[in-house]
Amino acid sequence: MLRLPVPLGFVFRSRSKEEKAPAAKAPVADSTQPRDPQAPKGRPTPKRAVAQSQRRSVTTPTTRKEAAKRQREERRTQMEKQRQALATGDERYLPTRDKGPVRRFARDFVDSRFCVAEFFLPMAVVILVLSMIRVPQLQNSALLLWLAVIVLIIVDSVVLVFRLRKQLAERFPDKPRRGAVPYALMRTLQMRRLRMPKPQVKRGERP
Repeated sequence: MLRLPVPLGFVFRSRSKEEKAPAAKAPVADSTQPRDPQAPKGRPTPKRAVAQSQRRSVTTPTTRKEAAKRQREERRTQMEKQRQALATGDERYLPTRDKGPVRRFARDFVDSRFCVAEFFLPMAVVILVLSMIRVPQLQNSALLLWLAVIVLIIVDSVVLVFRLRKQLAERFPDKPRRGAVPYALMRTLQMRRLRMPKPQVKRGERP
């Protein structure tokens, strides 16, 4: 059987092509960002993923306990701001029921005058003590005093409602005034030093 001689040049050319082929298909490594060969395509390398997760954990609570703790701290901060606002009258942090120029004027209108209702609690204590003493004259006096206090409170409240409504209509014709008058009446039942927000005007001073 005859064997045809194979040219040496053909053998060397085929081997050189096989050695160069894998080198041409090898991926080019990125020198700026090393990438894990086992990481899925299109996703960051493990080091970058860890850094991103650390940054995310700083801003967002990762557990329910941390979220509850942050909510308590925020609530405590808000309550402290609200407490200071009730003492200084700062409109930014007042409760919703106390906000607005209408409510502020209603407070100032009540604080600028004497109200019979603010002395209701002290007088009620005095009347209660007098009524407990087993002396008919003192008990009758306590009853008459109680009736007089009730009548004075009613008359004073009616006058306050009439004047306050007139002032609100003149000063705030285009703003909602609903609830301002009951708000003022509730304030008259509180002693001046115990009122919150604290009075910002003196007695006799025009609001």
